[in-house]
Amino acid sequence: MKQIDMSSKEFLDEMEKTKKFTDKVCKQFGWVYHPDHEVVESVQMGLARHKLLYGKRFCPCFMVIEEDGKFKSADDRICPCKPAIEKEVPNEGKCHCGIFCSPEFVQNYNKEA
Repeated sequence: MKQIDMSSKEFLDEMEKTKKFTDKVCKQFGWVYHPDHEVVESVQMGLARHKLLYGKRFCPCFMVIEEDGKFKSADDRICPCKPAIEKEVPNEGKCHCGIFCSPEFVQNYNKEA
């Protein structure tokens, strides 16, 4: 497997693209980022890494497998994934990876903290 230097220009450039991508996802769906910045940053790093390794922003919380010479997520999760859009954020307030949340989830999260 290709090794990625997380301090390389290639990775840092992809990280910036990934941040812009996740900003657009939040805006498109009316979501907000998880209040814990470490959650957001770690998921963004995983998305950037997967984009460089596999050519797609597969959710970093799920295995990526190679099938017939092509990569795919074991649970077909490419960010933003269908389960997050249809079930997780509407029903649980956040996606499985935790980066994307409903505004209500974040309000309640801050009250519980």
